[in-house]
Amino acid sequence: MMNSESAITLSEVSFRYGPEHRWVLDSLTASIEHGSVTAILGPNGVGKTTLLYLMLGVLKPQTGEIRLDGRRIDDFPRREISRMIGLVPQLETIPFPYRVLEYTAMGRAPHLGLLVAPQARDYELVMEILEMLRIEGLADRDVQALSGGEAQLIRIARALAQEPQILLLDEPTAHLDLANKEHMLEVLSGLGKEEMTVLFTTHDPDVAFSIASHAVLMRGGQAIASGDVVSVLTGENLTEAYRLPITVREIDGHKVILRNAKGCL
Repeated sequence: MMNSESAITLSEVSFRYGPEHRWVLDSLTASIEHGSVTAILGPNGVGKTTLLYLMLGVLKPQTGEIRLDGRRIDDFPRREISRMIGLVPQLETIPFPYRVLEYTAMGRAPHLGLLVAPQARDYELVMEILEMLRIEGLADRDVQALSGGEAQLIRIARALAQEPQILLLDEPTAHLDLANKEHMLEVLSGLGKEEMTVLFTTHDPDVAFSIASHAVLMRGGQAIASGDVVSVLTGENLTEAYRLPITVREIDGHKVILRNAKGCL
């Protein structure tokens, strides 16, 4: 059960993939609040995906400390982290023609004993999740035959089957058409209303403004700013992060990004 501590705290975290490689993260400090929808934002190559895998405990920082609910991540058994945190990767290769129902039920593994198959209650929970995401009609489909948008939603369904307190998503709107992107943003916004702590990476400030309550803005392996999304995603901060003149305007109650026509995000 979460307490009054931040859901995730990163203190002076540095990481690189080997002594001959550059630092991907360099003394990064940030705090993620319980129940927030937080965008981890920045241009490509600033360490956003690496940061997710550090929060998941799959990667270990060379320096600094990561805490979950005030407790050092190294003090958690791997199985406990799997129950607490779900990860939705940007892309995934599925080598076998599982039915969607079977694939989603794999998310129940942290709650089952070794070599124990999902039971009726597990499949009931899976169907409830598919219905919540409005994709119950895919239950009997072959996962290898899904469209990009459908596959992304199924990855979210599998992560939700873990019943996590924290959900990490890597570029959840990447490679989606406009309709699927809109559905994805509705899904993520809805999860935030369920008091789940949601973190997602993106390079697009417009996506962050559309659903995030908080943001961590990155550049050069560090957090330029972190906190509530309006305070973090200012024109000045975004200009520093993207090295591109950016202005933030409010139109009809929504924040809009205006950028130099010669550049791109």
